[in-house]
Amino acid sequence: MAEISLSNINKVYGDSFHAIHDLSFDIRDGEFMVFVGPSGCGKSTALRMIAGLENITSGTLTIGGEVVNAVDPKDRDIAMVFQSYALYPHKTVRENIAFPLRMAKIDKTEIGRRVEEAARILELSQHLDRKPGNLSGGQRQRVAMGRAIVRKPKAFLMDEPLSNLDAKLRVQMRAEIAGLQRELGVTTIYVTHDQVEAMTMGDRVAVMKAGVLQQVASPHDLYSRPDNVFVAAFIGSPSMNLYEATLDGNRLTLGKDGFEVPAQVFESRPSLRGSTNRKIIVGIRPENMDDAAIHPASAEISAPATLVEVLGAEDIVHLNIDAPWVDAGDPDAVTEIGEDRSAVARFSPKSTIRPGDIARVAIEAEELHFFDPDTRASIW
Repeated sequence: MAEISLSNINKVYGDSFHAIHDLSFDIRDGEFMVFVGPSGCGKSTALRMIAGLENITSGTLTIGGEVVNAVDPKDRDIAMVFQSYALYPHKTVRENIAFPLRMAKIDKTEIGRRVEEAARILELSQHLDRKPGNLSGGQRQRVAMGRAIVRKPKAFLMDEPLSNLDAKLRVQMRAEIAGLQRELGVTTIYVTHDQVEAMTMGDRVAVMKAGVLQQVASPHDLYSRPDNVFVAAFIGSPSMNLYEATLDGNRLTLGKDGFEVPAQVFESRPSLRGSTNRKIIVGIRPENMDDAAIHPASAEISAPATLVEVLGAEDIVHLNIDAPWVDAGDPDAVTEIGEDRSAVARFSPKSTIRPGDIARVAIEAEELHFFDPDTRASIW
């Protein structure tokens, strides 16, 4: 096991494309760290630099306290699990798992012991003499994991290993991988574009956008204390609703509606105090909105329902809130009032709201998020 440290890591390609900007943070010994972000954000590039598959333009990378910028991938003592599994189709499961040990010229008896141990952990013992073509996607992913485990590396690097699996199997496999990592205690970096996967698996999560690290925190802190608009909108499903509003003292005006912001919000966010007629970005998570006829709250707005998705345990209600809508991905994008940018709310299944109705929307005002409209940073 090993700590991995990135200090001012940059990646600039030959065409001057700056893929990674001053990436700096530490991954603790035995930690499960997840890199997450939209396609093209640089998360896989960062992983490949740690693996040694991409050269580092500038900055310092250490694994176990050793600077490895110029160390060959094979000498970094890491094991990588790819999206494509990268199994040898003509070899059996046993031979695939044993392959890296044979290349390292490990004693045959020790190879056999390690393969059997990995197969037991991954529930592959009964499949050792089968070939990959005769296995399910989940079983093939386990074989790829087994090939990494037998090496007993300092760290596991996983690049979207579940993206080729169907939704049900992905849920099963992410639980298995997280449990396996806890059992083995090996430092693990896991890349995904799926924020649900990131939140359910990682000890900490690094959120990236356009090659820039946005925030590194526990899943709970990312959700409850996002650093900026992008993280707030990216973490959570459905996404946080973001609107321009006006804060005057303790009264928030959102479109044509207004309500008092509870005192505890100002206590937890002292920088909100003392504002007069201040423009602000307000964030409302769908789970903090409900049908006021079912669950009334001190804060309430009215909005027409444009779509209702009945899911059984809840209704996902789309609302046309009459306020300027903020695009989390584009710092210059704020729509005009009246443009159809629906908010999304999680209503009780007892709600009778249907498309076309004017919904009375109860808001848990103590759970609101506030952001500076210029910097888009959270206000605390």
